[in-house]
Amino acid sequence: MKSFFIHNAHIVNEGKQFPGSLFLHEGLIAEVFSGRKPESFILPPETVIIDAREKLLIPGVIDDHVHFREPGLTEKGDLYTESRAAVAGGVTSFMDMPNTLPKAVNLEILEDKFDLAAGKSLANFSFFLGASDDNLEEIRKADPATICGLKLFTGASTGNMLVSDPLILESIFRESPLIIAVHSEDEMIIQANLKIFREKYGEDIPPSAHPLIRSEEACYKSSEQMVSLAQKFNSRLHLLHLSTVKELDLLDNSIPLEEKRISGEVCVHHLWFDDRDYAVLGNRIKWNPAIKSEKDKKGLMEGLITGKIDIVATDHSPHLAWEKNNPYTTCPSGAPMIQHSLVAMLGFTHLGRLSVEKVVQKMCHAPALLYRITNRGFIRKGYHADLALVDMDAPWTVAPENILYKCGWSPMEGVTFKSRVCMTWVNGNLVFDHGKFDESIKGQRLSFNP
Repeated sequence: MKSFFIHNAHIVNEGKQFPGSLFLHEGLIAEVFSGRKPESFILPPETVIIDAREKLLIPGVIDDHVHFREPGLTEKGDLYTESRAAVAGGVTSFMDMPNTLPKAVNLEILEDKFDLAAGKSLANFSFFLGASDDNLEEIRKADPATICGLKLFTGASTGNMLVSDPLILESIFRESPLIIAVHSEDEMIIQANLKIFREKYGEDIPPSAHPLIRSEEACYKSSEQMVSLAQKFNSRLHLLHLSTVKELDLLDNSIPLEEKRISGEVCVHHLWFDDRDYAVLGNRIKWNPAIKSEKDKKGLMEGLITGKIDIVATDHSPHLAWEKNNPYTTCPSGAPMIQHSLVAMLGFTHLGRLSVEKVVQKMCHAPALLYRITNRGFIRKGYHADLALVDMDAPWTVAPENILYKCGWSPMEGVTFKSRVCMTWVNGNLVFDHGKFDESIKGQRLSFNP
């Protein structure tokens, strides 16, 4: 295994920026130097020396919310193609959702997914166990040291793994040994709203109706119920892809993340788009929960800054382009994002809305702390060498020829980003280097400190 010495870097870590260098050895961060390397420190022979030329060196992004579609839906994406796009975007670890085919609702199917990833994924990986109406025994047996969490759907989405029985929900919150990550929307409200719009438009409902069908009320009512259950049973609850400013009333920014029992996530698209964008992008930005108002978008950004929202993720959900061109009622929800998530968030830095330190905190440090990931998410001696080197002044425009998703499209097409990911290391291996990949390298299964 190669050793690397990265010097002349501008390191961003734990709320600070400083000029420095790193020595990577046997997959770990062996030394962190502020400023120049001491002359007394002798590099081993054949160490690969990287001149960072004052680019930003940050911990690799950890995305806790992706749908890579394997097994069963690999025409849309798979563990190889989407992890390849991930490392090109500076994402070194991901956590994949259970609504594949077959659904990952038992431990045997879940382990099959781990085996697939071990042979295909360029990034580190974990997989959520899915909650269903009849798998409580599987949930009880789940090992929190080896499985990232339990995914619970309270609103139907791709894969339709809805759990709605109150007694089952209570049992899950009472007994799950895993953090419960919830897609929180009230299905009865959604269906009542959908009926109204179907009566008006038939099957050709305009995309702009999506946030009215999957409304603020649907999100808040369900999230309030989930928080109430978590408080009742002292469960660890993580509210995924928050889409309304109202839901922030359910969260507390006075508690350190390491001590929180209830946490929240925002996805890049809910910070980037609002309901005015349906007029141009239509179903391309149809996600569940829906992209909502400009007020919600601004409120979510404020919640991220103040600490009510803990982490940024993508809900990376590739679908084929022709599917997204279907009428509203047959168009699947979701879109790809993982290749562009970091540079999009750094776009807010260029606009003066988020510091680089805050981006690193919410995309790298906080997921590691929230999920209690073992020795990742920080630039610390002895930690796994998961790193991204970023040029903050290297403009490029998203276009079909540089999109790496298997589905071949992005809602970000035509956007010019000012930042570019130049290099990505996964477990000390240089997996992505200025557009080239070392595909002989595979990521590792994440482990956790329950």
